[in-house]
Amino acid sequence: MSDTNETSASDTPEPSAAVKSFWGHLEDLRKALIRSSIAIGIALVLCIFFANKIVQVLEYPLRHIDMFEKPKPTVTFQVGGAKLGPYVVTREQFPALPPGDAPHVVFQIGSAPMGQEQVATLKLLPEADPAGSLNVQLHNYGPIEGFAVAFHVAIYGALVLSSPFWIFFIGSFILPALNLRERQNILPWACWSLTLFLLGVLSTYFFLLPVALRASVEYSELLGFNGLEWRADDYINFVTRFILGMGLGFQFPIVVLLLVKMGVLSYKQLAYYRRHVCVLSFILGGLLTTPEVITQVAMAVPMYLLYEICIWIAWYWERKKRRAGEIVDI
Repeated sequence: MSDTNETSASDTPEPSAAVKSFWGHLEDLRKALIRSSIAIGIALVLCIFFANKIVQVLEYPLRHIDMFEKPKPTVTFQVGGAKLGPYVVTREQFPALPPGDAPHVVFQIGSAPMGQEQVATLKLLPEADPAGSLNVQLHNYGPIEGFAVAFHVAIYGALVLSSPFWIFFIGSFILPALNLRERQNILPWACWSLTLFLLGVLSTYFFLLPVALRASVEYSELLGFNGLEWRADDYINFVTRFILGMGLGFQFPIVVLLLVKMGVLSYKQLAYYRRHVCVLSFILGGLLTTPEVITQVAMAVPMYLLYEICIWIAWYWERKKRRAGEIVDI
């Protein structure tokens, strides 16, 4: 008798949630949104003061676009306060390069009198911070672009910094409507969703972004353009959209496996729609990231591999059910 009471209690929402009217739920939603907005606003003010630190974090993939390439000797020429380069050279071209696999030297171009004429001179300068073979520079091309970049990175930083608070407020609004069994079932799925989101973000930040940025530079130079000078605001938007898009794209297995658990999809259906999902991965890559081929491919490939993992998981679940007698082959 006690078991029956426990089961019925677990399937019933909390009394406070059951007796509330529509307007009462709407008021709870309004409070949750207001509290979330306040948390984001406070985080936004803090992030504006530390916008330069956030920019340095977002520049990390840009400064590591040579991580998969063997370093090469480079030379930079300094004319007054301006620098030209660095340029990749060989020891045959510059026999006086310092020892090492990939030295970087800076020559100051000047002039000196020789008789009645002026001749060009090269003076070797010490380089405290050697640059790589690719040194992409970010620029602002307008009087307000600096403020725009600071505000953009502050918004992205505020959403991340305040995420524990607005997730808590929104969750406090949703969870009372669920019974005990539903809460117990949703917790593992939420943990896996968060794990996949972080996996997508970190893999993009440390691996995919350096590859995509390097490919962008190489393709620009292949077309005959200078690929080493970018607009700062464009770079910030590119990086943040790519990272967020990959995090959302890695939620695709959660959706697929939920449909399998609900009985909407089966292992055979997942295997049948392989080709369709391959095309869908590229479509989602175009919608969730920037509209260019490199990032679309970088997102589509991991998404399709995750789908293949979903097929094997669905096969394992059906195998367990068949052994338990819950599925009968006809």
